[in-house]
This record gives sequence, structure tokens and C-alpha cells, in this order.
Amino acid sequence: YIDDIFMTWNKSENELRNLLDTANSWYPNIKLEYKVSKSLPFLDVLLTNSNGILLTSVYHKPAAEPYVVPFSSDHPRHVFNNVV
Repeated sequence: YIDDIFMTWNKSENELRNLLDTANSWYPNIKLEYKVSKSLPFLDVLLTNSNGILLTSVYHKPAAEPYVVPFSSDHPRHVFNNVV
């Protein structure tokens, strides 16, 4: 399983990297991969740190394609209630 975690940090970037590197040594089967940045995608949200203010916007993965279930498909009718 892959679990996603988001966190903010008010100390130095070096202290954060040291903490995460230390945490990676606790359990050999669990490895934390981390990204430190002013802006990053998390789930379906783009998070941006703008001078200490956390801004959010909708994030679409580059490979995501907007598909609509064809009305002629064999899905239950309630699936189409919100389809234009």
C-alpha cells in the first residue's frame, strides 16, 4: 500500500530532512519519499505556499482524461443523473 501524507513545517529545511532521514531508519520495510517545495500536487489539489499563505487549486494529473460514460452503456440508470 502507498499512503500519502501532507505536512507543513516551520523549522529549517535541513531539520526536516534530518527528521525524515532518521524516520527512514526506524523500519527497514517502510521508506518515506518526500518532496520539499513551494508548490506541489497532493491528491487532486495543487498546494502553493505564497509567503506563508497556503493557496489551493484543483490539480489534474497530466495523464487524466475526462471521460463520460456513454448513455448507451449498460450502467444502472442512476449513474446518468448528472450527465448532460
